[in-house]
Amino acid sequence: MRNLIAAALVALMPLASLAAPPHTAVLDVQNMTCGLCPVTVKKSLEKVAGVSQAQVDFAKKTATVTFDADKTNATALAKATTDAGFPSTVRK
Repeated sequence: MRNLIAAALVALMPLASLAAPPHTAVLDVQNMTCGLCPVTVKKSLEKVAGVSQAQVDFAKKTATVTFDADKTNATALAKATTDAGFPSTVRK
């Protein structure tokens, strides 16, 4: 059984190279007024399928998000923060 699993993993390795490279988006986030606001923004972003990392900078009022473009997009990320009470726009 272990040999079968190992063989399957080896056979699937070339497919990993077909995965899209991660994308990064920077969002300008509004309404962050206290030290706890970035926590809420970060959690809202991490709930979006495909997000691998979210960093929120309270001082700059930004969120930098790394995500799988096959699963989500920057518009969905902005919607997630907006739905959490922190409207955001994608920085160009």
